[in-house]
Amino acid sequence: MPIRRFGGHRSLVSHAPKLSYGYTKMNVSRSGYRVFSANSSPACTELAKKITERLGVELGKSVVYQESNKETRVDVKESVRGQDIFIIQTIPRDVNTAIMELLVMAYALKTSCAKNIIGVIPYFPYSKQCKMRKRGSIVCKLLASMLAKAGLTHIITMDLHQKEIQGFFSFPVDNLRASPFLIQYIQEEIPDYRNAIIVAKSPSAAKRAQSYAERLRLGLAVMHGEAHQLESNVADGWHSPPSSRTTTGHTGLELPCSRHLAPFPGIELPMMMAKEKPPITVVGDVGGRIAIIVDDIIDDVEDFVATAEILKERGAYKIYVMATHGLLSADAPRLIEESAIDEVVVTNTVPHEVQKLQCPKIKTVDVSMILAEAIRRIHNGESMAYLFRNIAVDD
Repeated sequence: MPIRRFGGHRSLVSHAPKLSYGYTKMNVSRSGYRVFSANSSPACTELAKKITERLGVELGKSVVYQESNKETRVDVKESVRGQDIFIIQTIPRDVNTAIMELLVMAYALKTSCAKNIIGVIPYFPYSKQCKMRKRGSIVCKLLASMLAKAGLTHIITMDLHQKEIQGFFSFPVDNLRASPFLIQYIQEEIPDYRNAIIVAKSPSAAKRAQSYAERLRLGLAVMHGEAHQLESNVADGWHSPPSSRTTTGHTGLELPCSRHLAPFPGIELPMMMAKEKPPITVVGDVGGRIAIIVDDIIDDVEDFVATAEILKERGAYKIYVMATHGLLSADAPRLIEESAIDEVVVTNTVPHEVQKLQCPKIKTVDVSMILAEAIRRIHNGESMAYLFRNIAVDD
């Protein structure tokens, strides 16, 4: 059977019904691939169903469940031999169970002779643990190795916490962007958005905020400083080194032997000032403006609530929070409801229906279109460049 290939310019036709962010309804006619959901929770399969509806295919038949002793079991109910398999895995609150579901399903498909196994993981778990912290570990690198060992050959994800995470993997990673959908929401759903200003809640988020500001032709404000200091950092050497130490009685340089714990004898270490952030300040004028705080993840919302209060004090009359991944853990819905934040807009990369019932301020933007298009292009061997059009490097 001949293989049909579609160029990037053919996937969009002028007379087709227009959908979100300029995409059109797709016609997937090539066989030889299956789409499975690796979730045992029905609430987490909603995104998988939306993706398969857009692709015009049925969700693969499989059973994922927990046994009485909490072991994960996967039963694939149809043949996958020689096919491209896409596993859609959203991450609910029970992160470790979701990871085991993905690993077990990937290994089951690998031993069933699937040709390629592509993981569609919109929110990549443990992405915040991508740097060494004190005596911890880089858990994100460990997870990347586990996925490769289980049999995955490719990953589709969205807005990694740090782009450098892609280097942890031994196979290709497509890091899609949600910013076009969030920008579209700002333009269509926020009245008088021309009077808005984009806010970065910390200097580290300034690049992302600048990318939003430039595309929306808006101003930029940056929050700087911190409200308080963590005692754990003070107690465990965050302010090291201490005051300078001087060793007397030696006139020249002497190489220390293995038993020496002090610095080189006769050398005076320069005095180093301890790191100390100033109180929170706002760099930029937000008076009489709509403040839009942008970030990639909103989980513990204390920082967002504190930022909103300061922006309100500085004269912002409406405050929005835009984030790709709405984890919204613990008491996040209650804190948002009681805060100065007017609206929190997140995508459906992470299930958050329970949180929406608790807090009507939470709104959802659907990104299933770009995930479905990525699946179609990967299977047909088409370029992914179209999905990154008008995407800034710092976004």
